Amino acid sequence: MVGTRIGVIIPALNEEESIGRVIHEIPKNAVSEIVVVDNGSTDRTGIVARNCGVRVIEEPTHGYGRACAAGIRYFEEEPPTIVVFLDGDYSDFPGELSYLVQPIVRGRADLVLGSRLARWRRGNQVPIHVVVANRLFAMLINLLCGLSLTDLGPFRAIEWKALTQLHMTSQTFGWSPEMVVKAAKARLRVSEIPISYRKRLGKSKISGSVRASMNAALQIFFTILRYRMF
Repeated sequence: MVGTRIGVIIPALNEEESIGRVIHEIPKNAVSEIVVVDNGSTDRTGIVARNCGVRVIEEPTHGYGRACAAGIRYFEEEPPTIVVFLDGDYSDFPGELSYLVQPIVRGRADLVLGSRLARWRRGNQVPIHVVVANRLFAMLINLLCGLSLTDLGPFRAIEWKALTQLHMTSQTFGWSPEMVVKAAKARLRVSEIPISYRKRLGKSKISGSVRASMNAALQIFFTILRYRMF
């Protein structure tokens, strides 16, 4: 894809310990701009990111979907060809971004999900309850939407024009499944590639507590049903 511009959006909430490593490992020769969305951090996340030389924008109201939407609004003035969403906790391997965008660059996909579960490796560091939940949600989406996914991981790439068709509305953890379900309903080409995964730095906002995990799981479940049925 001639003239491909890749924009990276990193939603971040209290990721002072990890955000610098994430930014450092993104292949700079492959991307046009990196945007960190500081989602109301109470630590030095924004300062560390700015010191790394990337754009930092503020979305003070907590919510993963709100942070992602803020990053999208930033890019509307000069849209990239492809948008990559990457968490700021250093659990994914930013260097694998180049592999993630290739199916889109080659015209084979519109949305590519990085799957932490596509190939199970000994010593895999994905927490077992995350494995179970993501496999179940992936199975539900596959059943309702006719896809063949193994994971709903947040490390993903989507063509800008495809993204604008989805009219995303979820403000919290429903963002990720909403994107997949809407893409399937719009008959976009959805695929996934295996990615690596390690234990995140710092405390997880979801898996760090039972209550947070249950809340996120319920949001994801009802989001899948809502956007598939209506």
